[in-house]
Amino acid sequence: MPYCLGLQTAADAFRSIGLATQFTLAVVIFLLIVTVTSALQKDGVDSPPSLPGSSLFAIYPFFRRRYDFLNWGFHATGHSVFKFNLLRNTVVVVSGESARQTFFTAKGLDLTEGFKILSGAIPMVRGVTSDLQTRRIHLIHKRLANVQRNGPLSELIPCILEDSRRLMESWGTAGKFDPFEKVYELTFQLTIRSISCTEIADDPALVARLKKLYDDLDTGTTPATVLLPWLPTPAMIKKLWSTKEIYDIVTKAISDREQSGVHHNDTLQMLLDAGDDKLVVVGFIMGLLIAGARATGTTASWLLTFLGGHTDWRNKAAAEVEKLLSASNSKRLASIPLEVWEAETPVLDAIIRETTRVAQPHTAMRRNLGPDLYIDNKLIPSGAYVIYPFSDVHLDPELYPDPWKFDPARKEPDGVPYSYVGWGGGKTTCLGTRLAKVELKLITAMFVLGFEHSVVDASGEPMYPLPTPNWNDILLCRPPQGSFSLGYNKTSIAL
Repeated sequence: MPYCLGLQTAADAFRSIGLATQFTLAVVIFLLIVTVTSALQKDGVDSPPSLPGSSLFAIYPFFRRRYDFLNWGFHATGHSVFKFNLLRNTVVVVSGESARQTFFTAKGLDLTEGFKILSGAIPMVRGVTSDLQTRRIHLIHKRLANVQRNGPLSELIPCILEDSRRLMESWGTAGKFDPFEKVYELTFQLTIRSISCTEIADDPALVARLKKLYDDLDTGTTPATVLLPWLPTPAMIKKLWSTKEIYDIVTKAISDREQSGVHHNDTLQMLLDAGDDKLVVVGFIMGLLIAGARATGTTASWLLTFLGGHTDWRNKAAAEVEKLLSASNSKRLASIPLEVWEAETPVLDAIIRETTRVAQPHTAMRRNLGPDLYIDNKLIPSGAYVIYPFSDVHLDPELYPDPWKFDPARKEPDGVPYSYVGWGGGKTTCLGTRLAKVELKLITAMFVLGFEHSVVDASGEPMYPLPTPNWNDILLCRPPQGSFSLGYNKTSIAL
């Protein structure tokens, strides 16, 4: 009887403390259970070594200082493969040539599942951008390939150049700017133009609003929103509202097009003409907009920064573009055919490759959908997540001497599989590579012909040494805000 009375008293006390406190206690209990469960798990003889300490201590650094955290993990365990837990999720980190080969070729390692759980920054709408059937994923991939066919991509070039000209003109004749704001803003506009529709791309206010909403998704992506998406934190609520507004903007553009009956030569029209389900169209635009803008924006921002500090390569790039204009007997960049941009620009190709090597802070993420597999003789159980940091190969001094140095002339390592994975590798490569490279070349061409620029510090003085990419910033590789700018003088704007 006293025992029953004690339980009743405890229950009454729990109800009296309020819903918010009950919820907090429930979360704490959940975390304690996960921690204890993880601690009780025993590693098998073929399991990767675990990080020392509580698994809870791995959560924050994995999401906020990933580059330092992973390097510390390799050092703390003394192994090239180790594991840790993100709550109930087992995560295995791999490195080295052999592990890299297996990671990029193993059939059971799935990108979609890995990215969904470990990243969390894509706007998630069930059945639209998440929990998609395999058939729908393949359809989206097919449509992206169609956007990058010779005809559509050639027709995009004048539009990309016109958008670039308009935004660069808005910068004025001289001044300085943060490339991670202005250049990223430019690449976002170009991605809108390439991936969505005229109704949005031609409306600067709407483009700016979309950019703000996607930025809110980035800043609202916290360890809690990724690992505990059911937890109604302020960040999670902010992400939900941003996702809803993005969805509303995209669906309205689609409805306006359908109701107007006006035909536009853009990606949305291609999707509608193909008879795709509306959810496929919405998912294509919502998901690929940010996926393309982030990666291309990071590369473009660093590319122009590197050229601002390396006048020799800036001059080589300008000379190459001027040679293309001379061969086309025109002063307009739009007169240069797509095949020339792709096949006759070795300098631009080298600059892009080196930029993605040294300043693309990517960590490839997969989930083992089965069966169990081994990487470097360590067991990767079915259901576990596997990650491979690109820094393992791109910043390896044995493959790339003085790896932090920007040197587009450096030779590719001989005979080393997957020694460069800037656009992915093996069975999983970036499906938007062709479009991204064309955008980067057009931005660079217009900028080096239209402006003189250099890297300056916070006081406006020439900066030396140049800023170093911050691999702990998993989105932009951005150094501390305000630490440098690009100072510029406009000479002309070429079309």
